[in-house]
Amino acid sequence: MALVLLPFGLCMVLSGLSAGNTLRLIGGLIFGGLVMLAGVVGIVQAVRPFRFHISFEGLTVRTAELNRLLPWAEIEHLVLYQPPPVLSEKRMPSPLLLLVPAATSTLDVPLTHRSPLDDRPCLVLLEVHDVREKTDQVADALARYGGSRFIDHRQIVRQRFDSADFPIEARGYDRDAVDALVQKGREALGSEDLLLRLAAKVQVERALLELPLVAHGYYRVRVDAFLRDLSAVLARFEEGEEEPG
Repeated sequence: MALVLLPFGLCMVLSGLSAGNTLRLIGGLIFGGLVMLAGVVGIVQAVRPFRFHISFEGLTVRTAELNRLLPWAEIEHLVLYQPPPVLSEKRMPSPLLLLVPAATSTLDVPLTHRSPLDDRPCLVLLEVHDVREKTDQVADALARYGGSRFIDHRQIVRQRFDSADFPIEARGYDRDAVDALVQKGREALGSEDLLLRLAAKVQVERALLELPLVAHGYYRVRVDAFLRDLSAVLARFEEGEEEPG
């Protein structure tokens, strides 16, 4: 938009200069100048250096919305959250670093998101794909400097599916088939490989319809609920579409 505004404003100025009419000359200079100024401001905003630095003092952030040091005392929680991929997209969404400000924080920006931990209002502080370091490197630095303020939501999700303990019923799901499926889902959860996660989701969705029944197998109701939750965190459909099962 800024690159469009700049030449458009210049055209307005040149049109005013060549009009031969005082009123049109003044209007062209004023409005064309304002449009060019808006274009210059937009370009400066777009190219100014992005900064995100983690230290003992806190987080130094420079973005379009924020440009200051955030001391640790102003931060209640930092949550590293991996949104599930959308089936129609071709790449994994960037992990998000969400900031839940402390009650005493002077942070004066809109809190447009909700924490996956407790649904509290929060700010998207960083899309991790915007920095050179890998996600795990960012997580390690935040854990080292942020201490208990930092929560890696990815680990919470993985731990939730690490403890699959299903009761046995007289006619339930084949235990070997369920164990193998759950193991594939766990491996996919620990990966940022989009195709691996989508393939695991497809297998889980198919299994909800096709898991074999045996004598003395896993309790079906518990397995179905577990697999539906696993499918939801592996990937999701586009907004407005319902997931099968």
